[in-house]
This record gives sequence, C-alpha cells and structure tokens, in this order.
Amino acid sequence: MDNMICITNAHIFTGITTIPNGAVVIRDGLIADVVGRERFLKMNIPANTECIDAGGNTLCAGFIDTHIHGFMGYETSDAREESFLRMSEQLVSYGVTTFCPTIYTQEEDRFTESIWAGVRAMGQESGARIAGLHLEGPFISRKRIGAQEESSLKEADLGLMKKYTEMGRGCISLMTVAPELKHMRELALFCVREGITLSAGHTNAAYGHMLEGMQAGILHSTHFFNAMRPLHHRDPGCVGAILIHPEISCEIIADGHHVHPALIKLLYRNKPVDKIVLVTDSLGPTMQKGGVMRANREEVYFKDGVFYKKKDDVIAGSSLTMMKGIENLVLWGIPLVDAIMMATANPARVLGIDRDRGLLIPGHSADITVFDQNFRTTLTIVRGRIAFRE
Repeated sequence: MDNMICITNAHIFTGITTIPNGAVVIRDGLIADVVGRERFLKMNIPANTECIDAGGNTLCAGFIDTHIHGFMGYETSDAREESFLRMSEQLVSYGVTTFCPTIYTQEEDRFTESIWAGVRAMGQESGARIAGLHLEGPFISRKRIGAQEESSLKEADLGLMKKYTEMGRGCISLMTVAPELKHMRELALFCVREGITLSAGHTNAAYGHMLEGMQAGILHSTHFFNAMRPLHHRDPGCVGAILIHPEISCEIIADGHHVHPALIKLLYRNKPVDKIVLVTDSLGPTMQKGGVMRANREEVYFKDGVFYKKKDDVIAGSSLTMMKGIENLVLWGIPLVDAIMMATANPARVLGIDRDRGLLIPGHSADITVFDQNFRTTLTIVRGRIAFRE
C-alpha cells in the first residue's frame, strides 16, 4: 500500500509558481501532486493518509547548503564519519534537507582523512542528505588565503587531483580553485569530465584569468566578494568578471558581516536571480550550546555574529543558518520568493541535482521545509520522511 502524507493549508512556493492556500501530496518519498485548496478537496485521499495542517505557514523545497564546514560543535575537519552524520541530524531543524560538507585546506593527511570520512558517511544520513563533498582548496591563492592554512596550499596538480577523485569515489561535487594558477586549465578540464563543479574562490585572478577559467568550465564562484581580487576601474578583477558575465553563478554569505547588505542589493539588481546561491559557510561552533569553540582545530571566539581566531583575531568564518540567511535577505528588500530560490532551486542547479531537488513538482524527491512568519522551522521532510517537527 502507498505510504502517503498530505500537507494542507500552506502558502506554497513551488519554485515555479505560488499557491496561497495549497496542499502537497507525498507518495512513497516523492512529490505526487501540488494543488490549490479547491482541487485538493476534490481528490480521493486514502483513509490511512497522514494529514498535516501547515497552519498557513510558508512551504517550499528543502534548503540546500553547498558550503558548510560544521554545525552544533561538529565539523568536517574532525575527519570522523560521526561528525558528518551529526551535522546531518542537526541541520534539519533549520530547514536544510541537502548539504555539501566543506573541507578546509589543511595538511595532506588530514585533508584526505576528511574526504574519506565524508565518503563513508554518504548514504548513512538520518537527517539532511549529503549531496557530495565540497573541497575548498588546496589549489587556491596564497594572496587570498582567508582563514585557510597557508602551509597546506598547493599549485594545481593533476596527479594529486586524480588521487582525490579516486579516494572520493564519485562523492566530490564541488571544488574551490584559483583560476590563475599555472596548469589550472588542465586540472579544470579533468574536473569537468569527472562531473565536479568548479568554483572560483580564494583567488587573485585578474579579469583575463577569469575569462580563461570560464572557458575551461569554472562557472561558479565561492563566497562572492570575500577572499578574491576586488573590482578596480583599470582591472575588473575576479569581482568584476562575476558581475559582468551572467554565465557565472556565485555564492553569497548573507549574514550582514561578510558582505554589506547594500552590495547584496547591488548584486541582486545586476546578476540574474537564478545565478545567486545562498550559503552559510558556517563553522563547527555554529549553534553550539557550550564548551570550547574550535574551527579547523583552532580555538575561536564569537563576536557580533562571526567567529574570530583567538590567536590573531582574524575572522575565521560565519555562524549563519540558511533560515537566518533567508530572513536577512527579505529584511534587506529581496522578495521572499527570490530568497527561497537562492536557497533551493539555484544550488540544486549548480550541483546538477535539479531533476530531483530544489523544486516542488511531481516526481521530485519530497524534500520540504515549512516555516512560520518569524522564520522558525516548523516541519522538515526528507525523502518523504518527517525529519523534524516543531
């Protein structure tokens, strides 16, 4: 017998249209139908169907975070399978149904151990699904290292990249690289053949380097504006290339600290909305309830919404959640429907999973988030299973 769930009385954003008072019908883990109230009342719903009243709250596809290092005290740099799985468990309470655990640039043994821990975790998740791993380096610029380990940076090395892909067993979905590095074109062409999305980040690329990178398949960018060559009137740089060319998509960290809200509004006016991807870039101590806070095995402290390294007061990273990012975007004047697109359909498209996730249409996985007017998650469903209920 079919396993069915109906969510009714919801303000639905399907990713294509809006249904003010609608219902979603889930059958065997997939979206069976998305309808308005009148059509729903005419449907023949089996008596054993679980019906959930959304209470007029907003319902959309589950959030997809393509750039997240850790959560609730767990982090990819722990290099433990358990940490990846605990992140999965906790993220659903903030509306996340899919994520890419993001691995810092770090010493080679730890880097590969982290990759292997992520590979082992995939398929065992009890909460949010792991779409694949995001490698943030090690082929990035020494001039734009941000909080990465400078001693672990490497020049573009095709042999080493092949080692990572073999170890990753098809689980590497995304990789941050600096397009200007020598031999990057050869490496980029290999990654494209392997189905790995390449993202320009931690880069000192000039405008010309960015064009060469785009021609080689580097068509996404990591935490736009941060850790990249800025815009200059005689050299558009990496920032200028991303603003000028609609083909390249970009991540944004919408915490109000990493990027000024006015610049996000500028980006929204100039970049096609389907090319903007909301990410958290959050660190392990995000939402941590107590104890010593560490990020990439260094002690950090929290101040004004971001984490700082205790040893030198350098910004270590974000404490953002996807839900808070959407709330901030709306507060800054971005329409809710577009903010939701940045957290759902857009990242799905970047990862190449948009035939299964990111939209609420029949046949897609039933990955769903429901939240109230205070941007508080009330229900999260992953593959048709209730993963979180307030």
